[in-house]
Amino acid sequence: MDSKSNLKQPLVIDIKGNSLDDGPGIRSVVFFKGCPLNCFWCQNPESKKAGPELLFDKEKCVRSKKCIDVCPVDALAAADPLEINRDQCTLCFRCTEACPSKALEKVGKEMSVEEIVAKVIPYKPFFEDSGGGVTLSGGEPTLFIDFLSTLLQRFKQEGIHTLVETAGLFDLKQFETKILPYVDIIYFDIKIIDPEEHMKWCGVDNKKILQNFIHLHELSKKNGFKIKPRTPLIPGINDDIDKMNALADFYHKHGIKQAALLKNNPVWFSKLEKIGSEQNISADDPIRDFYEQGPYDRIKEIFKEKGIEILES
Repeated sequence: MDSKSNLKQPLVIDIKGNSLDDGPGIRSVVFFKGCPLNCFWCQNPESKKAGPELLFDKEKCVRSKKCIDVCPVDALAAADPLEINRDQCTLCFRCTEACPSKALEKVGKEMSVEEIVAKVIPYKPFFEDSGGGVTLSGGEPTLFIDFLSTLLQRFKQEGIHTLVETAGLFDLKQFETKILPYVDIIYFDIKIIDPEEHMKWCGVDNKKILQNFIHLHELSKKNGFKIKPRTPLIPGINDDIDKMNALADFYHKHGIKQAALLKNNPVWFSKLEKIGSEQNISADDPIRDFYEQGPYDRIKEIFKEKGIEILES
């Protein structure tokens, strides 16, 4: 099942209890499955597909072979490490129940609105003391806009500060009526300005994304929510001088005074391997490296020259 499925309710990948990296203060972060984009460098590749997936962490495997015994379609082979025939696998997840070391796990759990709220509520005292709250992330949470709206309303009933992270590809009218009344901050990702490059690296056109951002930015001037644009810096893909100048010019044109630049974090490579979706990238490709401070500082100067402050993410 892919991100274009007809699921009305998202699967939850994880709920991270105490985060300091996903908004102001201490926050609980809810990660949903499913995204309409297909970014080459996705930091959470296990969140792209809306349906459940099988994750295998070979470092945890203790070679018990119990998973092999219970597989009804012989999709597992007793190699070292274990081999999975993912084309043959039917995602019955019997292997995850038999695995004693949790090397095999199901990614994507069905949770109701009330179950999610119940997981987050115990952290409310930390939110109040630190100015934090809940962050809804993914994947793309707006892919399930009715569920998201109901969840945000419940958090507001509990007096909890709300933040939504989005890649911006959503129906603007629905977003305005179902999401905006219940959100305090929007983190809006703008990956690449050039539409052809965006299509090449993210799998979709960015016209609607940029239109949505401009409209929400204008609304934020008179409404009670904040919006912060963010751009991941991916070596060799979107971080050259021309592309950064194009982004800075876009911000300047629309009166954006603050934005964030996210340094490439290559831990997503190990996640790809675990879900059986490795990419053919050479060992010396700079995309495999953590982003260096020197290039980051030089890029910050491009924005500073155009009156745009780069905020720490």
